[in-house]
Amino acid sequence: MKAPELGIKIGVFEHGRRNSIADLGVKVGHKTLIEGEDVRTGITVLIPPVRNPYRERLFASTFVMNGFSKPVGFVQVDELGYIETPIALTNTLSIYTVANAMVKHMIELNPDLKSVSPLVMECNDAYLNNVKKMAIKEEHYFEAVKNASLDFEEGSVGAGTGMSAFEFKGGVGSSSRVVEIGGEEYTVASLVLANFGRREDLTIAGVPVGVKLKDYPGKGTLGRGSISIVVATDAPLTARQLKRLAKRAIVGLARTGGYAYHGSGDVVLAFSTAQTVPLDKEPQLISFLPDNALSKLFKATAEATEEAIVNALLQARTMKGNGHVRYALPVGEILKMLLP
Repeated sequence: MKAPELGIKIGVFEHGRRNSIADLGVKVGHKTLIEGEDVRTGITVLIPPVRNPYRERLFASTFVMNGFSKPVGFVQVDELGYIETPIALTNTLSIYTVANAMVKHMIELNPDLKSVSPLVMECNDAYLNNVKKMAIKEEHYFEAVKNASLDFEEGSVGAGTGMSAFEFKGGVGSSSRVVEIGGEEYTVASLVLANFGRREDLTIAGVPVGVKLKDYPGKGTLGRGSISIVVATDAPLTARQLKRLAKRAIVGLARTGGYAYHGSGDVVLAFSTAQTVPLDKEPQLISFLPDNALSKLFKATAEATEEAIVNALLQARTMKGNGHVRYALPVGEILKMLLP
């Protein structure tokens, strides 16, 4: 169950109906690979709510807190201010396989294209998964796309299969927030691939629970790892404003005990579903909120990201692989610390 269902209140804003990035119409699909004793990995694909992302591009931007990461496609997003493909998450050594598959996917949808910038983000799941086997194949990307839905599983699934967070089992988590600005309601949502953090740093809803769990079994790797964060909103924002939004996801990361240690790649991609950037060359009119109206969106982004990380932990399952074990967060003990 997610945080609200357990009575854990994070932040002040209400969440959307699904309390996930699906509240923006974004479909999420997973392909999970669990094979033998040492393959624990997968792919997660986010499909923007447009018919063809190459022809209906969405304003976007990125923010890199700590660049110990290998995301594909960030340079063009920052240069041009939009995304033109789905967004995929996977393990570190599989990003190029997934990028190739995504290019083929876009060619299928757009036979006339001559260039495209695939977007693939990664974390290293080598503690539970033998990354050198490179078990992810191109067909797994297409299976994840086929599985994409507004109702999707979180935790130890897809790209989150082999991930760790705060030396517990980590993975995929998501959350959303709804805010009112100028009489209009807007939604902000975050989806994270959580694979970072030292046990003692873990903080949930402002309570330093990790210190009390420091002797819980399963510690290892000194908390090294990464987090990939995708933020989506239906507020009309420019690419410049979306970079500002992306930065606030790191506030949510910090509130859980994320410190961007050496060895951790902490990267954010933010996009808006409010309007598209068409391919034609005619002048285009766009709308956007004034900067002085963005503070609620900034706070909502931090809250959604904070809860998304917690939701990844709450929904992950204990997993053995590659000669190691990562235990699920002991939810019962956590609730005793958090609830009166």
